[in-house]
Amino acid sequence: MPGTARQHPPLVVIANSQELHTRALESILGPHGYAVLRAYTGKQALERCRSARPDIIIVDAELPDIDGLEVCRTLRSDPLISQSTPILVTSSGHSSRKERLEALRAGAWDFLGSALDDEELPLKLDAYVRAKFDADRVREESLLDHLTGLYNVRGLARRARELGSHAFRSHAPFACVVFSMMADDAQDEKAAEIQVTASVERLAKALRERGRIADAMGRLGPNEFAVIAQDTDADGAVRLAERLTNELRTAQPEVRVVAGFDAVPNYHEAPIDPSEMLARASRAMRQSRTDATGQWIRRFESNGVN
Repeated sequence: MPGTARQHPPLVVIANSQELHTRALESILGPHGYAVLRAYTGKQALERCRSARPDIIIVDAELPDIDGLEVCRTLRSDPLISQSTPILVTSSGHSSRKERLEALRAGAWDFLGSALDDEELPLKLDAYVRAKFDADRVREESLLDHLTGLYNVRGLARRARELGSHAFRSHAPFACVVFSMMADDAQDEKAAEIQVTASVERLAKALRERGRIADAMGRLGPNEFAVIAQDTDADGAVRLAERLTNELRTAQPEVRVVAGFDAVPNYHEAPIDPSEMLARASRAMRQSRTDATGQWIRRFESNGVN
Protein backbone atom coordinates (compact mmCIF):
# COMPACT_ATOMS: atom_id res chain seq x y z
CA MET A 1 0.00 0.00 0.00
CA PRO A 2 2.10 2.92 -1.22
CA GLY A 3 2.53 5.86 1.10
CA THR A 4 0.94 4.18 4.10
CA ALA A 5 3.01 2.99 7.05
CA ARG A 6 1.48 0.04 8.85
CA GLN A 7 2.54 -2.55 11.40
CA HIS A 8 0.44 -5.41 10.02
CA PRO A 9 -1.10 -6.43 6.68
CA PRO A 10 -4.64 -5.12 6.20
CA LEU A 11 -7.11 -7.86 7.11
CA VAL A 12 -9.97 -8.55 4.72
CA VAL A 13 -13.03 -10.66 5.54
CA ILE A 14 -14.48 -12.14 2.35
CA ALA A 15 -18.03 -13.44 2.80
CA ASN A 16 -18.94 -15.55 -0.22
CA SER A 17 -20.40 -19.03 -0.60
CA GLN A 18 -18.76 -19.52 -4.01
CA GLU A 19 -15.27 -20.96 -3.63
CA LEU A 20 -14.11 -19.87 -7.09
CA HIS A 21 -15.09 -16.25 -6.49
CA THR A 22 -13.32 -16.21 -3.12
CA ARG A 23 -10.17 -17.69 -4.65
CA ALA A 24 -10.26 -15.10 -7.43
CA LEU A 25 -10.35 -12.30 -4.85
CA GLU A 26 -7.56 -13.91 -2.82
CA SER A 27 -5.36 -14.26 -5.92
CA ILE A 28 -5.70 -10.50 -6.50
CA LEU A 29 -5.36 -9.33 -2.88
CA GLY A 30 -2.64 -11.70 -1.64
CA PRO A 31 0.20 -10.37 -3.83
CA HIS A 32 -0.69 -6.81 -2.71
CA GLY A 33 -0.11 -7.55 0.97
CA TYR A 34 -3.64 -8.30 2.19
CA ALA A 35 -4.44 -11.04 4.71
CA VAL A 36 -7.73 -12.83 4.02
CA LEU A 37 -10.24 -14.41 6.40
CA ARG A 38 -13.02 -16.40 4.76
CA ALA A 39 -16.70 -16.65 5.65
CA TYR A 40 -19.21 -18.75 3.71
CA THR A 41 -22.48 -17.58 5.27
CA GLY A 42 -23.92 -14.35 6.59
CA LYS A 43 -23.82 -15.68 10.16
CA GLN A 44 -20.14 -16.57 9.80
CA ALA A 45 -19.45 -13.14 8.35
CA LEU A 46 -21.04 -11.36 11.31
CA GLU A 47 -19.20 -13.54 13.84
CA ARG A 48 -15.80 -13.16 12.19
CA CYS A 49 -16.14 -9.44 11.65
CA ARG A 50 -17.05 -8.93 15.32
CA SER A 51 -14.17 -11.05 16.58
CA ALA A 52 -11.44 -10.13 14.07
CA ARG A 53 -12.30 -6.42 13.55
CA PRO A 54 -11.07 -6.45 9.91
CA ASP A 55 -9.77 -3.46 7.99
CA ILE A 56 -12.10 -4.12 5.07
CA ILE A 57 -15.15 -6.35 4.50
CA ILE A 58 -16.27 -7.81 1.16
CA VAL A 59 -19.76 -9.32 1.23
CA ASP A 60 -21.50 -11.14 -1.60
CA ALA A 61 -25.05 -9.97 -2.24
CA GLU A 62 -26.37 -13.56 -2.35
CA LEU A 63 -25.32 -15.47 0.74
CA PRO A 64 -27.14 -18.76 1.49
CA ASP A 65 -28.65 -17.78 4.85
CA ILE A 66 -28.78 -13.98 5.17
CA ASP A 67 -29.12 -11.47 2.36
CA GLY A 68 -25.80 -9.73 1.76
CA LEU A 69 -27.36 -6.27 2.03
CA GLU A 70 -28.88 -7.22 5.38
CA VAL A 71 -25.42 -8.32 6.54
CA CYS A 72 -24.12 -4.93 5.44
CA ARG A 73 -26.86 -3.08 7.35
CA THR A 74 -26.26 -5.19 10.47
CA LEU A 75 -22.53 -4.48 10.41
CA ARG A 76 -23.14 -0.76 9.93
CA SER A 77 -25.31 -0.66 13.05
CA ASP A 78 -22.98 -2.85 15.14
CA PRO A 79 -21.08 -0.84 17.80
CA LEU A 80 -18.19 -3.34 17.57
CA ILE A 81 -17.55 -2.44 13.92
CA SER A 82 -15.99 0.95 13.30
CA GLN A 83 -17.94 3.26 11.02
CA SER A 84 -14.65 3.85 9.20
CA THR A 85 -14.43 0.18 8.13
CA PRO A 86 -15.05 -0.07 4.37
CA ILE A 87 -17.71 -2.58 3.32
CA LEU A 88 -17.93 -3.65 -0.33
CA VAL A 89 -20.80 -5.66 -1.83
CA THR A 90 -20.08 -8.08 -4.68
CA SER A 91 -22.32 -9.79 -7.21
CA SER A 92 -21.52 -12.79 -9.37
CA GLY A 93 -24.09 -11.81 -11.98
CA HIS A 94 -24.96 -8.71 -13.93
CA SER A 95 -25.72 -5.82 -11.59
CA SER A 96 -28.33 -3.18 -12.21
CA ARG A 97 -28.31 0.47 -11.17
CA LYS A 98 -31.04 -0.33 -8.63
CA GLU A 99 -28.86 -3.01 -6.98
CA ARG A 100 -25.89 -0.67 -6.77
CA LEU A 101 -28.01 2.06 -5.17
CA GLU A 102 -29.49 -0.42 -2.67
CA ALA A 103 -25.98 -1.50 -1.67
CA LEU A 104 -24.92 2.11 -1.08
CA ARG A 105 -28.07 2.78 0.96
CA ALA A 106 -27.25 -0.29 3.07
CA GLY A 107 -23.94 1.32 4.02
CA ALA A 108 -21.56 -0.14 1.43
CA TRP A 109 -18.71 1.98 0.14
CA ASP A 110 -18.73 0.30 -3.26
CA PHE A 111 -20.43 -2.35 -5.39
CA LEU A 112 -18.30 -4.78 -7.39
CA GLY A 113 -19.65 -6.69 -10.35
CA SER A 114 -18.58 -10.11 -11.61
CA ALA A 115 -15.73 -8.78 -13.76
CA LEU A 116 -12.90 -8.06 -11.32
CA ASP A 117 -10.07 -5.90 -12.62
CA ASP A 118 -6.88 -7.20 -10.99
CA GLU A 119 -5.21 -3.80 -11.42
CA GLU A 120 -8.09 -1.49 -10.46
CA LEU A 121 -9.35 -3.44 -7.42
CA PRO A 122 -6.12 -3.22 -5.35
CA LEU A 123 -5.88 0.51 -6.06
CA LYS A 124 -9.45 1.00 -4.84
CA LEU A 125 -8.87 -1.06 -1.70
CA ASP A 126 -5.60 0.75 -0.97
CA ALA A 127 -7.45 4.07 -1.03
CA TYR A 128 -10.27 2.75 1.18
CA VAL A 129 -7.93 1.22 3.75
CA ARG A 130 -5.75 4.34 3.86
CA ALA A 131 -8.87 6.33 4.72
CA LYS A 132 -9.73 3.82 7.48
CA PHE A 133 -6.22 3.90 8.94
CA ASP A 134 -6.25 7.70 8.93
CA ALA A 135 -9.63 7.75 10.71
CA ASP A 136 -8.42 5.16 13.24
CA ARG A 137 -5.31 7.20 13.99
CA VAL A 138 -7.32 10.38 14.53
CA ARG A 139 -9.71 8.50 16.82
CA GLU A 140 -6.83 7.03 18.84
CA GLU A 141 -5.27 10.45 19.23
CA SER A 142 -8.61 11.99 20.19
CA LEU A 143 -9.68 12.56 23.79
CA LEU A 144 -13.25 11.39 23.16
CA ASP A 145 -14.83 7.95 22.85
CA HIS A 146 -16.34 7.82 19.37
CA LEU A 147 -19.35 5.68 20.40
CA THR A 148 -20.57 7.60 23.47
CA GLY A 149 -19.12 11.09 23.06
CA LEU A 150 -17.67 10.85 26.59
CA TYR A 151 -13.97 11.04 27.37
CA ASN A 152 -11.88 8.01 26.41
CA VAL A 153 -9.14 6.71 28.73
CA ARG A 154 -6.62 9.27 27.45
CA GLY A 155 -9.06 12.16 27.75
CA LEU A 156 -10.29 11.07 31.17
CA ALA A 157 -6.75 10.86 32.55
CA ARG A 158 -5.94 14.35 31.26
CA ARG A 159 -9.16 15.89 32.62
CA ALA A 160 -8.70 14.09 35.96
CA ARG A 161 -5.31 15.75 36.43
CA GLU A 162 -6.87 19.16 35.80
CA LEU A 163 -9.66 18.51 38.32
CA GLY A 164 -7.15 17.14 40.81
CA SER A 165 -5.12 20.34 40.60
CA HIS A 166 -8.24 22.37 41.35
CA ALA A 167 -9.18 20.15 44.31
CA PHE A 168 -5.62 20.42 45.67
CA ARG A 169 -5.65 24.22 45.56
CA SER A 170 -9.10 24.48 47.16
CA HIS A 171 -8.59 21.74 49.83
CA ALA A 172 -11.75 20.09 48.45
CA PRO A 173 -12.94 16.47 48.63
CA PHE A 174 -12.28 14.42 45.52
CA ALA A 175 -13.71 11.08 44.32
CA CYS A 176 -13.59 8.59 41.48
CA VAL A 177 -16.42 6.13 40.76
CA VAL A 178 -16.14 3.24 38.27
CA PHE A 179 -19.21 1.39 36.95
CA SER A 180 -19.44 -1.96 35.17
CA MET A 181 -22.40 -3.77 33.64
CA MET A 182 -23.15 -7.42 33.00
CA ALA A 183 -26.21 -9.36 31.95
CA ASP A 184 -27.93 -11.56 34.55
CA ASP A 185 -29.57 -14.84 33.53
CA ALA A 186 -29.09 -14.29 29.79
CA GLN A 187 -30.29 -17.16 27.61
CA ASP A 188 -27.11 -17.16 25.53
CA GLU A 189 -23.99 -15.17 24.79
CA LYS A 190 -25.68 -13.14 22.03
CA ALA A 191 -28.57 -12.16 24.31
CA ALA A 192 -26.09 -11.07 26.97
CA GLU A 193 -24.21 -8.99 24.42
CA ILE A 194 -27.43 -7.24 23.31
CA GLN A 195 -28.44 -6.52 26.91
CA VAL A 196 -25.04 -5.07 27.84
CA THR A 197 -24.84 -3.00 24.63
CA ALA A 198 -28.22 -1.45 25.42
CA SER A 199 -27.16 -0.77 29.01
CA VAL A 200 -23.94 0.90 27.82
CA GLU A 201 -25.97 3.24 25.64
CA ARG A 202 -28.38 4.04 28.49
CA LEU A 203 -25.67 4.70 31.06
CA ALA A 204 -23.73 6.87 28.62
CA LYS A 205 -26.92 8.85 27.94
CA ALA A 206 -27.57 9.19 31.67
CA LEU A 207 -24.03 10.43 32.26
CA ARG A 208 -24.32 12.99 29.47
CA GLU A 209 -27.73 14.26 30.58
CA ARG A 210 -27.58 13.96 34.38
CA GLY A 211 -23.91 14.19 35.18
CA ARG A 212 -22.56 17.45 36.56
CA ILE A 213 -20.79 19.64 34.03
CA ALA A 214 -17.95 20.14 36.51
CA ASP A 215 -17.20 16.40 36.65
CA ALA A 216 -15.23 14.33 34.14
CA MET A 217 -17.11 11.36 32.69
CA GLY A 218 -15.52 8.73 30.49
CA ARG A 219 -15.56 5.22 29.10
CA LEU A 220 -12.79 2.91 30.30
CA GLY A 221 -13.74 -0.20 28.35
CA PRO A 222 -16.57 -1.88 26.42
CA ASN A 223 -18.89 -1.91 29.44
CA GLU A 224 -17.03 0.21 32.01
CA PHE A 225 -17.45 3.91 32.79
CA ALA A 226 -15.89 6.29 35.29
CA VAL A 227 -16.77 9.62 36.86
CA ILE A 228 -14.13 11.91 38.36
CA ALA A 229 -16.16 14.01 40.79
CA GLN A 230 -15.11 17.35 42.24
CA ASP A 231 -16.22 18.41 45.74
CA THR A 232 -17.44 14.87 46.37
CA ASP A 233 -16.63 12.81 49.46
CA ALA A 234 -17.33 9.11 50.09
CA ASP A 235 -21.02 9.65 50.87
CA GLY A 236 -21.40 11.78 47.76
CA ALA A 237 -19.73 9.07 45.65
CA VAL A 238 -22.25 6.51 46.90
CA ARG A 239 -25.18 8.85 46.15
CA LEU A 240 -23.77 9.48 42.66
CA ALA A 241 -23.50 5.74 41.99
CA GLU A 242 -27.00 5.09 43.33
CA ARG A 243 -28.58 7.86 41.26
CA LEU A 244 -27.15 6.61 37.98
CA THR A 245 -27.54 2.88 38.56
CA ASN A 246 -31.12 3.16 39.83
CA GLU A 247 -32.09 4.80 36.57
CA LEU A 248 -30.46 2.02 34.57
CA ARG A 249 -31.93 -0.75 36.74
CA THR A 250 -35.42 0.67 36.35
CA ALA A 251 -35.11 0.63 32.56
CA GLN A 252 -33.24 -2.70 32.33
CA PRO A 253 -33.72 -4.90 35.41
CA GLU A 254 -32.01 -7.81 33.63
CA VAL A 255 -28.68 -5.95 33.66
CA ARG A 256 -26.55 -6.06 36.79
CA VAL A 257 -24.62 -2.90 37.67
CA VAL A 258 -21.67 -2.91 40.06
CA ALA A 259 -19.45 -0.05 41.15
CA GLY A 260 -16.29 0.76 43.04
CA PHE A 261 -14.98 4.09 44.25
CA ASP A 262 -12.09 5.86 45.88
CA ALA A 263 -12.55 9.15 47.73
CA VAL A 264 -10.54 11.55 49.92
CA PRO A 265 -12.11 14.23 52.16
CA ASN A 266 -9.33 16.76 51.52
CA TYR A 267 -7.29 16.33 48.37
CA HIS A 268 -4.68 18.83 49.54
CA GLU A 269 -3.83 16.56 52.47
CA ALA A 270 -3.93 13.35 50.40
CA PRO A 271 -2.97 14.25 46.81
CA ILE A 272 -3.24 10.81 45.23
CA ASP A 273 -2.55 10.77 41.51
CA PRO A 274 -5.96 10.69 39.75
CA SER A 275 -4.81 7.79 37.56
CA GLU A 276 -4.09 5.80 40.72
CA MET A 277 -7.54 6.70 42.04
CA LEU A 278 -9.05 5.32 38.83
CA ALA A 279 -7.06 2.11 39.29
CA ARG A 280 -8.17 1.83 42.92
CA ALA A 281 -11.82 2.37 42.05
CA SER A 282 -11.52 -0.26 39.30
CA ARG A 283 -10.08 -2.78 41.76
CA ALA A 284 -12.94 -2.11 44.16
CA MET A 285 -15.44 -2.53 41.31
CA ARG A 286 -13.93 -5.91 40.37
CA GLN A 287 -14.44 -7.04 43.96
CA SER A 288 -18.12 -6.09 43.66
CA ARG A 289 -18.43 -8.23 40.52
CA THR A 290 -17.42 -11.36 42.43
CA ASP A 291 -19.18 -10.56 45.71
CA ALA A 292 -21.43 -13.45 46.74
CA THR A 293 -23.36 -11.34 49.26
CA GLY A 294 -24.88 -9.06 46.66
CA GLN A 295 -22.96 -5.95 47.70
CA TRP A 296 -22.91 -3.96 44.48
CA ILE A 297 -20.73 -1.00 45.45
CA ARG A 298 -17.42 -1.07 47.29
CA ARG A 299 -14.96 1.50 48.49
CA PHE A 300 -11.25 1.01 48.04
CA GLU A 301 -9.32 0.81 51.29
CA SER A 302 -5.53 1.03 51.50
CA ASN A 303 -5.42 -2.14 53.61
CA GLY A 304 -7.63 -3.99 51.17
CA VAL A 305 -11.10 -3.74 49.69
CA ASN A 306 -13.94 -3.94 52.20
